[in-house]
Amino acid sequence: MSTPIPASRSPFRTMVLALAMLFLYGPILILVIYSFNSSRLVTVWAGFSTKWYGELFQDSLMMNGVILSLSIAFMAACAAVVLGTIAAFVMTRMGRFRGETPFAFMITAPLVMPEVITGLSLLLLFVAMAQSLGWPTQRGFMTIWIAHTTFCSAYVAVVVASRLRELDRSVEEAALDLGAPPLKVFFLITLPSIVPALLAGWLLAFTLSLDDLVIASFVSGPSASTLPMVVFSSVRLGVSPKVNALATLIIGVVAVAAFIGWYLMARQEKRRQAEQRLQVQA
Repeated sequence: MSTPIPASRSPFRTMVLALAMLFLYGPILILVIYSFNSSRLVTVWAGFSTKWYGELFQDSLMMNGVILSLSIAFMAACAAVVLGTIAAFVMTRMGRFRGETPFAFMITAPLVMPEVITGLSLLLLFVAMAQSLGWPTQRGFMTIWIAHTTFCSAYVAVVVASRLRELDRSVEEAALDLGAPPLKVFFLITLPSIVPALLAGWLLAFTLSLDDLVIASFVSGPSASTLPMVVFSSVRLGVSPKVNALATLIIGVVAVAAFIGWYLMARQEKRRQAEQRLQVQA
């Protein structure tokens, strides 16, 4: 009587997994390979070359877009973490209050609202402010930063609020009963407990801001072009090998960051298991 093949080792499941991985990562692999193509035509292989990486760093428009996007993403992520944490704390720790439902709706609205509507509404807001207040005099870095902070705060608020709802409030209540001020309880007890959620929210906001094209196209001016805007405008005229080189560098940075994060988490998990074994032996 033949032994049945375990479900985890089924050839069909292995084939489906292989096809799924090929579908997801095959185009990325092709992009990386063709970033080393010496031909200007991205569909014709003419030999190995790294000249497009050199031309990429000599492209001032592309490099200015990279610097602008990284600066806006960093500042937007930091501001979104602050505003999103405050909003999450209000939703989870302030109890019932008048206007709670509209407040929660306004916080989560950017999550489901189309980016075209968000970008258009922010554009109309900036135009109305310029006409009535005289600011902003022109759209650029500041308007893009404000727009990205606006919609990134909603994502941070959702992430932090879910973490706050999971926390055991007994430690906070005990500290309040012992006479600790609420502000001190927040910074010494609540804040250290939600640091992983803050980091996750910051990374999510940074990624969303760095990747945004639609909203930035509405609220930017001729003096400010983010990296997605530069890439999109160049792709419409034909895919340049410099775009492949830029994408390869971004993939490399993300891969290194993911590996470092995995290594630190694995080392922390091994340390935790070792401590548990020592406790059991003791």
